[in-house]
Amino acid sequence: MTISVNNQTLEVEAQTLLSNVVFNQLGENSKGIAVAINGQVIPKTSWQETVVSENDDILIIKATQGG
Repeated sequence: MTISVNNQTLEVEAQTLLSNVVFNQLGENSKGIAVAINGQVIPKTSWQETVVSENDDILIIKATQGG
């Protein structure tokens, strides 16, 4: 099935968990990460139980330090 992650089209298997999508994009470092699906923020505690759907628009934002 097709999803969009940060404006990139990706093909994933049906029943793919959001946690797997985040891991595939960022590796194990998920500290300081916020994720939204179709404009709705998904708490990190729900990533392991949230299944992505066809045509979902996923936005992954990583906090950065600056000064």
